[in-house]
Amino acid sequence: MFEETRVVNTLTEKIQDLLAKFEELKAQNDTLRTEIISVKAQSEAKDVQINRLQEELRVREMESEDIFGKIEAVLGR
Repeated sequence: MFEETRVVNTLTEKIQDLLAKFEELKAQNDTLRTEIISVKAQSEAKDVQINRLQEELRVREMESEDIFGKIEAVLGR
């Protein structure tokens, strides 16, 4: 009888430990999920900014080519 009580107590402690670890990992998982969402949003914002800057660079390169073409035309090249 005493042995059975000890076994039950040991099992109860182990189950409580497992449940506590489960809750801890569940909270950690939620935190990581939130971080992933945040990082994805930041990545998307950076992608938008990169695309905007690439378009702006393309426009400026076209403007530069136009200016150089006009300069060459004035210089008679």
